[in-house]
Amino acid sequence: MPYINVQITKGASREQKAKIVKDFTESLVNVLGKKPEHIHIVIQEINEEDWGFAGMLTDDWKKLKK
Repeated sequence: MPYINVQITKGASREQKAKIVKDFTESLVNVLGKKPEHIHIVIQEINEEDWGFAGMLTDDWKKLKK
């Protein structure tokens, strides 16, 4: 039973999340021959202030890039 945990920063739409689940499921079906009903995918949304990137918090990094 494959289990995938996807962690992303907050902001993805429901449609985008559905596409993530669909694409990962299709990949495991095609590559590993798994049955879709055996595949579990969890999407965890993380606040940008709780995610570090390039030595700083993501929200601070994004402010610098504006």
